[in-house]
Amino acid sequence: MNTVAMASQLFNGLSYSSILLMMALGLAIIFGLMGVINMAHGELMTAGAYATYLTQIALFKLGGAQAANWTYIVAIPVAFVVAALLGLLLEWAVVRFLYGRALETLLATWGVSLILQQAFRNIFGSNNVAVNTPGWLSGGVTLGQLQLPYARLYILALVVVVFAAVLLYLRLSRTGLQIRAAMQNRNTAAAFGISPRKIDMITFALGSGVAGVAGVGLSLVGSIGPTTGQHYLIDAFMVVVLGGVGNLFGALFGAFLIGETHSVLEFFTSSTGAKVAVFTLIIVFLQLRPGGLFPARNRALD
Repeated sequence: MNTVAMASQLFNGLSYSSILLMMALGLAIIFGLMGVINMAHGELMTAGAYATYLTQIALFKLGGAQAANWTYIVAIPVAFVVAALLGLLLEWAVVRFLYGRALETLLATWGVSLILQQAFRNIFGSNNVAVNTPGWLSGGVTLGQLQLPYARLYILALVVVVFAAVLLYLRLSRTGLQIRAAMQNRNTAAAFGISPRKIDMITFALGSGVAGVAGVGLSLVGSIGPTTGQHYLIDAFMVVVLGGVGNLFGALFGAFLIGETHSVLEFFTSSTGAKVAVFTLIIVFLQLRPGGLFPARNRALD
């Protein structure tokens, strides 16, 4: 076995796990806390990736190549806002009429995902587009024969910042506490002056915005197409279910378990074979432990 090749594969698996985690954080908030199965979540990530692409074009026109080097800094808030607003529109126009009706929500958001995919084709074309890697993310850290690309290190740093920001927001901010209270008991929260309708909108927008930031990381590891987000959606749902619905730390462990297991199996087999094996292992695990790694005691964040 080539030790360097295996180490490189494991490190690449961390990048995949990081993108899955950012996707799963949004799902843990929307699906885990609100009970909404949002099949358009992948398109929200794609919207964040396209926002990164447009940010680079805008920066290049405003200040040339030097300004474009700031793409992966400027794109983070841009992608968050774009995806959050898109999610807010989705919640207002569709989801708010379907709370408590899981099957109808699934079908409606699946239809929205198809609409968004066609919208992306109409705006950006059917061919994939790519974001140029800025100079400061080119190259990497060399450890003996192993090279750790700066681009993938950036993705790891991004997921640490996003995870910490979401966790601190939900635990320490006034709105975060209201979100947790409303999800534990909507009627009691409403009796204390918390508007469940307002909390629903904020929660959906937050989860959507985090998915948009995942699109920023995604644009660093591959090209962007109308159906790009769909390739990550099922894996992200598996992360939420494996970790324990509504548990952010469960999503953390679930993402890295799935990402690294897939990476190791892919090294010995193929991408398709690894995906089938991972899904099989998850199904077997959930048969033994239906609540996932960290079973939810209630609908609140632990």
